[in-house]
Amino acid sequence: MRRTLRIGITGPIGCGKSAVASWLGELGATVVDADELARESTARGEPALDAVIERFGQRYRQEDGSLDRAALGRLVFSDPAALADLEAIVHPAVRSRIEIAMAAAEAAGAPAIAVEAIKLVEGGLAQLCDEVWLVRCDPDRQFERLLARGLNEGEATQRIAAQDDPARRLRAAATRTIDTSGRIDDARRRVLEAWTASGAG
Repeated sequence: MRRTLRIGITGPIGCGKSAVASWLGELGATVVDADELARESTARGEPALDAVIERFGQRYRQEDGSLDRAALGRLVFSDPAALADLEAIVHPAVRSRIEIAMAAAEAAGAPAIAVEAIKLVEGGLAQLCDEVWLVRCDPDRQFERLLARGLNEGEATQRIAAQDDPARRLRAAATRTIDTSGRIDDARRRVLEAWTASGAG
């Protein structure tokens, strides 16, 4: 049986990581989404939720007991220390879930696993991967995409600034760079080319 290729997908917010991951999924990869696992890790009944509320306060717990993600997001993306505290609580729980998902995909004989995580390198997840794909786009396109998600201009600017130009910082760790600035068809073609070059295709 051919070994499962582990591909880490990372890059700045709004640059198309999820699109790249979904295209890899269409090509046969098992997609592991760190954001989705973070939501699971902080769902009602999960230890990480209690730890988050203990650190940030009951005002971030909604009436149904769930986490008020929007309110917490506004806080942490304006306060680097708060963001670091949140990551220190959530990342260990997410990493455990990612490792379990990767092991399950390998046991099932998946040709590749695509781990989508904005903090892939900083969180040590890149060490679990054979390749790191940096997804980037030009700043104007990034800003437009964040507005399309429903953020206002101030929130979009704040989210981008909070990341301190990750594309520049992550370039040294990247095996491949996927630029999604232009047409969707062009970005999809670059992903297919990278998939083939990686040996997964």
